[in-house]
Amino acid sequence: MKSKAGTGATGRPSRAVKGKPAATRRKRPGSIGQANAHARAADKPVRLLAGGNPRIAKADGDAPVQAYIAGMPGWKLDVGRRLDALIERTVPGVRKAVRWNSPFYGVEGQGWFLSFHTFTRYVKVAFFRGTSLSPVPPGGSKSNDTRYLDIREDDRLDERQLAAWIRQAAALPGWGA
Repeated sequence: MKSKAGTGATGRPSRAVKGKPAATRRKRPGSIGQANAHARAADKPVRLLAGGNPRIAKADGDAPVQAYIAGMPGWKLDVGRRLDALIERTVPGVRKAVRWNSPFYGVEGQGWFLSFHTFTRYVKVAFFRGTSLSPVPPGGSKSNDTRYLDIREDDRLDERQLAAWIRQAAALPGWGA
């Protein structure tokens, strides 16, 4: 069936913009459609993956990180809130995003310096340039630079030490810079 100028094959008006059919157009990051998608996502219960890790779509900004934290099960929710608040206090203007179902924290133009991930029995904090921190965080990694801190339910958080690591990590060139 031939279409008339300005109409699609169904006879309805075409949605082409500047010569591009609707199927090939993309919304700009930060568009109203993206904001509405985040608002709709906030209303839905978060699905947990294996180990109790919240499933959150890849996105930039505070909203997806807060959705991840809100989806953390049980005692881990408090750990997520405390980590996020400590990072914000220690690195004013910190950049946030969710990647690979984990919150990432970085400095604009320098890359990511820290992430955390929820597992069944602990929350794992990753310092991407952890071997450059003093003292070096305790958990080893297959990556030469990365070091981890595992936080378990009954652990007492040493916020002073965590803040020192966060401050040091934020000052270094980050991962993905």
